[in-house]
Amino acid sequence: ISKGLLLSHNVKLRFASYYGNHMVLQKSPERAVLWGYGPEGAQVTVSLSGLMKQQTSPVTVTNGIWRVTLDPVAAGGPYNVTANIRNSSATLTDVLFGDIWLCGGQSNMLFNMNQIFNSSEELALVAKYPHVRPFMVALNTSETELKDLIEVAIPWSVPTVMADFSAVCWLFGRYMYENLKYPIGLVESCWGGTPVEVWSSSRALKQLCEIVCLIPIKHGPRAMHNSILWNGMIHPLLNMTIKGALWYQGEANANYNQNKYNCSFPAMIDDWRMAFHQGSGGQTALDFPFGFVQLSTYEKGTKDDGFPNIRWHQTADFGFVPNIRMKKTFMAVALDLPDATSPYGTIHPRDKQDVAYRLTLGARAVAYGEKDVAFSGPFPKLPVACNETYVNITFDQTVSVTPSKEVFEVCCLETLAPCGPKSPWVQAPIVQWDQTTILISATVCQSLQVAAVRYAWRDWPCDFKACPVYSASRVLPAPPFITSCPSVKGGIWKSYWT
Repeated sequence: ISKGLLLSHNVKLRFASYYGNHMVLQKSPERAVLWGYGPEGAQVTVSLSGLMKQQTSPVTVTNGIWRVTLDPVAAGGPYNVTANIRNSSATLTDVLFGDIWLCGGQSNMLFNMNQIFNSSEELALVAKYPHVRPFMVALNTSETELKDLIEVAIPWSVPTVMADFSAVCWLFGRYMYENLKYPIGLVESCWGGTPVEVWSSSRALKQLCEIVCLIPIKHGPRAMHNSILWNGMIHPLLNMTIKGALWYQGEANANYNQNKYNCSFPAMIDDWRMAFHQGSGGQTALDFPFGFVQLSTYEKGTKDDGFPNIRWHQTADFGFVPNIRMKKTFMAVALDLPDATSPYGTIHPRDKQDVAYRLTLGARAVAYGEKDVAFSGPFPKLPVACNETYVNITFDQTVSVTPSKEVFEVCCLETLAPCGPKSPWVQAPIVQWDQTTILISATVCQSLQVAAVRYAWRDWPCDFKACPVYSASRVLPAPPFITSCPSVKGGIWKSYWT
């Protein structure tokens, strides 16, 4: 008998790394997947005891691993979940069933509860939400796709001290619990200073519009290569049945593969959806809802287009989501939440409450199908109307307008042609407005012609909650947009980003 076979027979029965006491498993209609390790050839059954009872058919440990899929369980608990073999068992206690949301990205998702505005008050509320359960993946890279996590940073727990957990993730879970009234599981897996490429599988990167080269990326605590965090911090989670994902990332791509983000980000979403669907045996929806935060602000007064371009590319260059390229997605606009005095740097604004709340509106509408939940700020109906005097912009909803001379810009050219980033863009004041329409002065172009218009196309376009255009309730800011005047043939799209 080989040494490997002897060792496999001596493996202790246990669950995989990200199962534990106090965890949340995905509720019905989906079915939760459980897996772990055991002696080779052993027959494993899993039983559920609590409000209801359930026992699975025996499964055989193969290559040291067993896996079962429970029958659907309604939201609630607590339950005990026990894996049994003939002479051994492993039990998870205080298990709840609810919705699991995976929270990923870079430092603004990593930004924790101890760092936000009103952190003391927010942390004091944590214990009032015992059915919102956190779990945090430890920071680890891998050159190959891992089956299980190398390490856990925060095991599943009943929330008490939450100072080190993602603020956006926790606040989203708390707000959703207040709306849904059943358990929420939050899985944090993020790393500061990381570009989208390290979170994408090699398979996804090969499917891009242009193949991204394997170039070392000097961001964060160490140089990173493509897929290294996908391999170590996402791939191990694929067997988990989840409800959806939240994402806050893009700052690191403002100066790395910026012009590919309109392709790389949607490709990552597609690939995650496929991989989680397959990994869970079809239990995670193939089109699971994916919410993200459009970038906030970094440098006031800069003329660098990195952040504006990434904001646009986050929507696959549509300006809004969901759209035909990014179905079942939702977005929290955050460019009106700058924080000039953040002790963590202006790139890390402390108002994560508004960010999480705006994500919640998107989740309620897109993920949970609530009717009459406004979740997107005003967006222009295209094409806009341009003449020598005005640019007439009609929005898709009632707007609340504050006059501004700075946030709208027009592109002034001698002949009508596509505009690029180096074209002469001139600030254009709002001169008139009503419930759905804004008129922008075109006379700033003087003897030149208006070829295009853009809105909030700067890193730091306005002060805190003081952008010119919001929804009627002033809850949701208009996202940035850029568009050509109808008379310009070919539009701005190719010329602007090439």
